[in-house]
Amino acid sequence: MRAVYFDCWAGVSGDMIVGAQIDLGIDPEVLKAQLASLQLDGYKINVSSVRRGGIAATKFDVVVDQAAQPHRHLSDINKIILNSGLSERVKSQAQRIFERLADAEASVHGTTREKIHFHEVGAVDSIVDIVAGLIGFELLDVDRFLCSPLRVGSGTVSTEHGILPVPAPATAELLRGVPVYAGEIPGEFVTPTGAVIVATLCEEFVGLPPMKIDRVGYGAGTRDPEGFANALRLIIGEPANEARIDLMKSANRDDSTVTIETNIDDMNPQVYAFVMDRAFELGALDVFITPVQMKKQRPGVLLTLLCRPETVDAAIEMLLAETTTLGVRYYETNRRVLERLVENVVTPFGQIRVKVARYNGRTLHFQPEYDDCANAATSAKVAFSTVHRAAVEAYEKSVRTDGESGR
Repeated sequence: MRAVYFDCWAGVSGDMIVGAQIDLGIDPEVLKAQLASLQLDGYKINVSSVRRGGIAATKFDVVVDQAAQPHRHLSDINKIILNSGLSERVKSQAQRIFERLADAEASVHGTTREKIHFHEVGAVDSIVDIVAGLIGFELLDVDRFLCSPLRVGSGTVSTEHGILPVPAPATAELLRGVPVYAGEIPGEFVTPTGAVIVATLCEEFVGLPPMKIDRVGYGAGTRDPEGFANALRLIIGEPANEARIDLMKSANRDDSTVTIETNIDDMNPQVYAFVMDRAFELGALDVFITPVQMKKQRPGVLLTLLCRPETVDAAIEMLLAETTTLGVRYYETNRRVLERLVENVVTPFGQIRVKVARYNGRTLHFQPEYDDCANAATSAKVAFSTVHRAAVEAYEKSVRTDGESGR
């Protein structure tokens, strides 16, 4: 697993993210080639090496012919993304980001996501920043995103809507639930583009977690205040927790998903593993196989995918292309999900992660991470059950110490 940590001591913006990716080794020509599939005109990309507060960093600029740029609705941007030659992963992430941005703008302006006009963030430079950032993370093979608390700045900022407070209203809306602080230097340090990228991708906003650092890159901000390194630092490495942790950003929520299913009785069983991996790459929430009895008394399987609405088309296209099915069924389903988080406990056999499920602030159940217990048991040459029991006791002790009740 590869993780990226956004070290946002100077805030974050879309151009800073891409600049840091190039500093990490991403070839700007590769970015340009993939961005060309968006079929956007009226811009060019400049990349330069600069210094910010004594630190060498990369500056990424999208220079735009403003006269040629229309205002766009969400539907326009989705069409640009879907008609591009980008990977399905990048398309899905980009759609999620622009939908989140549309919701934030709509909330600020008292309208709906369909009616909202994107101004600064709908301009071609911001579209390029967002999509280039997603392409960069795919090229860096990053699958986990973590971020520091955000310096947002203070004072005011000039926009198409006039002079607005910092953080700008859309930025503040996007950063609900995210730890922020003003810092001692006035000005805008987190742009709406930067805010929507980290708010959508990042699982946690914490101090630098335990990780084995592989590479570090610096993306320069536009301003160069004296005595301050105005740059974003991206740290790429292998986290101490090697299993992926899917943390829910909100607790106990109801949402709509789409179930896709198909019956198959004539496919090489080896292919199912490949199909399941592809489904998860495309954003499937869950994939499972159920044995069924089909016509002519043939044993077969019911292949089921649980997806978000925005990933349905890509998932169906994959199933039709990669399996022997002649068609699929799909229908909307509702689900209620618990808040899920991971806590670390210390045992005589080392640190063990514990997966915890909560509802309305109350812990319903928890389970020590299997891989951690297995590895610790192997290292200590003790039974798996011994390590598992120690982790359970350590977690229960920590709960009692914290004074949690009502379990």
